[in-house]
Amino acid sequence: MLTLGGQGSSPLVNRAAQLFFRRSAVKQFSFTCSISDGVPRARGLGSSATVRAGVLLALNEMAGRPLDRLSIFQLCAELEGHPDNAAPAIFGGFTVVRDGAVQRFDVSPQLSFVLLVPDLEVTTVAARKILPARIALKEAVESCGNACAITAALASRNYGALSGAFSDKFHQPFRRKLIPFLPRVIAAAEEAGALGAFLSGSGSTVAAVTLKSSKRIAAAMLAAAPSKGARIVVTKADNRGAQFLNIRNPKFEIRNS
Repeated sequence: MLTLGGQGSSPLVNRAAQLFFRRSAVKQFSFTCSISDGVPRARGLGSSATVRAGVLLALNEMAGRPLDRLSIFQLCAELEGHPDNAAPAIFGGFTVVRDGAVQRFDVSPQLSFVLLVPDLEVTTVAARKILPARIALKEAVESCGNACAITAALASRNYGALSGAFSDKFHQPFRRKLIPFLPRVIAAAEEAGALGAFLSGSGSTVAAVTLKSSKRIAAAMLAAAPSKGARIVVTKADNRGAQFLNIRNPKFEIRNS
């Protein structure tokens, strides 16, 4: 549990709050927040977007909802520098963003995601620095075609068409320098029955997608990873997006004496 005493205690919280008050034209008010961070940091799982989305939505709620959810997404994407994690964090499901326009599709609970989370941090800055300025035209065309195939399969729920579509030439061949076991884990997942596997974000998490045999795939991925501290998370897609939860906290309850 990370307790933040006001806006200045965390750069993520501070910047999100400043942007919210500036864009919403709401008069700034004091607040405290307590963050229970369940998303591993520097693992390519969108932990920063999780915090930013939570802060923006909470402030918007406390301020009487001056902004709609699309506006909250736009603020979160601006803070992130891209919409990749902001869109699914806010809207849930499978999202495609182009020039600020969001397309969203539900993902069937039949589809499982097997995540190998290594005991290895990879910062986004380091992962970006390792990418080349140019790649071959043939490799770019191949990767774009695969991205389109993945989008079509998830939008149509024809999940079988995901098989073979996760080959990437944009970033994975270069980021394996930071995550040397990446090819082995991907191969192990696919040999165990996964529709495909890939580096999650900038890493170091490796994700596999499957309609069956998630336990066998998890065991194969774990066996292929050299890190003793690696762990497996098997999950489904969340189609709801960010939600408000009523949590009872006895510490802050008012009792009559």
